[in-house]
Amino acid sequence: MSLVATQEPDSPQAAEDRTQAIRDHLRDAIVDRRLAPGMKLTEVEVGSLFNVSRTMARSALQMLSFEGLVRIERNRGAFVANPDPEEARQVFAARRLVEPGIASEACARATPRDLARLRAHLTDERRHMDLRGPNARRAEIKASGEFHLLLAAAAGNQIMHRFMEELIARSSLVIALYGRSGASSCGHDEHDGIVAALERRDAAAAQALVLRHIDHIEADLDLRQGATTSLKAALSALSPS
Repeated sequence: MSLVATQEPDSPQAAEDRTQAIRDHLRDAIVDRRLAPGMKLTEVEVGSLFNVSRTMARSALQMLSFEGLVRIERNRGAFVANPDPEEARQVFAARRLVEPGIASEACARATPRDLARLRAHLTDERRHMDLRGPNARRAEIKASGEFHLLLAAAAGNQIMHRFMEELIARSSLVIALYGRSGASSCGHDEHDGIVAALERRDAAAAQALVLRHIDHIEADLDLRQGATTSLKAALSALSPS
């Protein structure tokens, strides 16, 4: 049985839905580290496992490439993204340069609506922490990244927000691949402290809390490589029963 059920007739919308479903299956396997960093993902094997054409498999891999989860190399194919320790350090070094300024701007510019959105997001984060399993871990990582994007939005600089989208995507990839615990209660409490500093319009405190938070995220990384498994084995747990 294929991992994605065949839909007939194969309308453009059905084809798009199937491609996104393949992307979701592969993304889950990457985030859960069932697919090791650097593993090759061939269009033929992906197409065979999901019972789709190479064209559709290629589209799903390209989606993952846009998200930074897959690296596509000319004449070599697609590989699970494999940020090395130096790249991981550079990502967090960039965040240390950028995010304190964002926090300072957010203190000056955040509207009551911005603060309400951040508070509502903290409630969602707490709900994710009460869940268990790989889906919960993915949700925690995503929610943590979204907090920092909301902070960037509150700063009111659209160019910086777009830059942060790429930076947070790269950070989330590193955390998904190498984080020992994903988002944590400590991280949630630090988010709460940052929002409290914004509400007080205390830029110095917000900057210090952001830097400490980034330090804690990086300290949670384990950059050792995991064991490699096959694409079929990695996806088998996601097959419909």
